[in-house]
Amino acid sequence: MYSQSGSATRLMNGKRERLTEGRIHSIETFGSVDGPGVRFIIFLKGCNLRCKYCHNADTWNPESKDIRTPSALLDQAERYRSYWGEEGGITVSGGEPLLQLPFLIELFKEAKERGIDTCIDTAAEPFTFEEPFFSQFETLMKYTDRLLVDIKHIDENEHIKLTGKTNKNILECFRYLSDIGKPIWIRHVLVPGITDNDEYLKKTREFIDTLSNVERVDVLPYHSLGQFKWEELGIEYGLKDVEAPSPDRIENAKKILQVNP
Repeated sequence: MYSQSGSATRLMNGKRERLTEGRIHSIETFGSVDGPGVRFIIFLKGCNLRCKYCHNADTWNPESKDIRTPSALLDQAERYRSYWGEEGGITVSGGEPLLQLPFLIELFKEAKERGIDTCIDTAAEPFTFEEPFFSQFETLMKYTDRLLVDIKHIDENEHIKLTGKTNKNILECFRYLSDIGKPIWIRHVLVPGITDNDEYLKKTREFIDTLSNVERVDVLPYHSLGQFKWEELGIEYGLKDVEAPSPDRIENAKKILQVNP
């Protein structure tokens, strides 16, 4: 199941118009690693995954005191438009953005009307061909320029251990995006003892080779910088004894995954 966004109304031309609102976690005005160019990044609340290395555990809870309309967010974003250059724009991250599809559709539709490049940073966990999700997702893709998508783990059993959820529907999302030719950047977190395994890395590469829409692949070395958020939330951090991968292992993963050849 996925969550609906909130709603509000405004008076337009004498008529009451319904607005869809997003549950916001935070804003980053000058993002440089979340899509091409300089990005205005909107972090949304809510996520169904419980990734052991998550550095945004404070986004899991879908409740938020910061509720905003698409127009309000885009008005704020456009204050920084002069810094975006030819490639920049907005990226919606989280949490899991696909849990707020109605809000995303309105946000990105208006963004395209304003000539703004749109990008989604997603783990694709909510993806399903079932309704009403799929029709809304199809609509969203009309206004989406590209997606940053995570391959948490290529093996289903290991994926469940790592995130608490299956990866079957996530891989289906990758295939669907390939079928419709929607550009994606793939991200893979390299975790010693979990994903830093040549067998799994080669299987990940084999899967990537079946896709026709991959613009780039990034290896993200594991770090524990988000551990303090778990502690503040009173949640035990399960990877506290795991060290960051060595430079040799990072280069090995990049070679296998053929990162941005």
